[in-house]
Amino acid sequence: MILLRLAFRSLLSRYVTVGLTIFAVALSTALFLGVEKVRTGARASFADTISSTDLIMGARSGGVQLLLYSVFRIGNATNNVSWDTFQEIAARPEVAWAVPLSLGDSHRGFRVLGTTVDYFQRYKYRGGRALAFAEGSQFSDLYDTVLGADVAERLGYRLGDHIVVAHGLASFSEHADKPFTVVGVLEKTGTPVDRTVFVSLEAIEAIHVDWQGGAQRPGASASQQDVRAMDLTPTAITAALIGVKSRIQVFALQRAINEFAKEPLLAVLPGVALQELWEIVGVAETALIGVSAIVVVTALLGMATMIFSSLNERRREMAILRAVGASPLAVVGLLMLESVLITALAVVIGIGMLYAALWIARPLVDRAFGLYLPLTPPTAREACVLLAIVVLGAIVSLFPAARAYRLSLADGMTVRI
Repeated sequence: MILLRLAFRSLLSRYVTVGLTIFAVALSTALFLGVEKVRTGARASFADTISSTDLIMGARSGGVQLLLYSVFRIGNATNNVSWDTFQEIAARPEVAWAVPLSLGDSHRGFRVLGTTVDYFQRYKYRGGRALAFAEGSQFSDLYDTVLGADVAERLGYRLGDHIVVAHGLASFSEHADKPFTVVGVLEKTGTPVDRTVFVSLEAIEAIHVDWQGGAQRPGASASQQDVRAMDLTPTAITAALIGVKSRIQVFALQRAINEFAKEPLLAVLPGVALQELWEIVGVAETALIGVSAIVVVTALLGMATMIFSSLNERRREMAILRAVGASPLAVVGLLMLESVLITALAVVIGIGMLYAALWIARPLVDRAFGLYLPLTPPTAREACVLLAIVVLGAIVSLFPAARAYRLSLADGMTVRI
């Protein structure tokens, strides 16, 4: 108890340098925990890119590739799925709902997705959260389009604006004779939905009725009104999102799709495919942890440097303690106790700084980036990290404490001129 009182008063006597050291360690602790919160939040948001969907179906390829082009709009399908096959799968007794997806076109760098209005009700993210409209509503006319939040923001579109879809992903050929009207803008989700232009499946067929082999047929020009009178039932789709009536039927349906005899198909569980994808792209989280750990260690080394630099000023204090009967181990214990008090107080302040920053920035980050950072208590892993910081603080104090141990009583009492 006496040692604790001495350590506390010693720290108070050097409140400026001690306060700066506490602030540095607290800031590094808040940064380390902040990186951990962002890392876990990013991983959870990534895993929740799509939820409440039991299977994703497409042409036979790889599970990650199917996930990339159907959910993340990256890459292209190796083949399409015929419309008859899709209807046959959708009519199976295990299937509760099925939403077709048709990809291939683009608009100023953003992918165009042909689908049905069911997409806006069935697509869920972040643990079952549904899509919501910031403006307007879902498409109802053949030439209506709904924009993701990033598309509308970056290109400056508003309700009633007209857009032209380009043929393919990197093509200068446009379907200029069949423009679309913006009727809805979705709220920010932090998912690939934000970077997608949505049209109906019939619209995809409509803009391609007079195209063949990636180019418009010479002399063929079907007007918008002529197209409306045509049969616009699609012949093929790119992929489909599927929900089952009972979760216990998922694997049986997946096996039935993978063994479909009429054409080669693949069905994947979104969660499994997302985990495989994260193992590929999640290397950056290790780098983030490493950088933040270096920041913490640097702050602790700064604390050790502060204690080292103060030893010359405290040599007489150490000598007096030895003169009144304090053992060398007591002097070492005093310096280590000071370090533990500094790091413990810094950890508490760092936690407070982090949660204050999260409370302020959380809605802004969610709205701007779609990254959800929950205000949850420190996890067991984070608690272990905080305890490790305090222990490291005690360890780094061993070096100046060892030097103080070697200071002799006579050297401390000698007056230097």
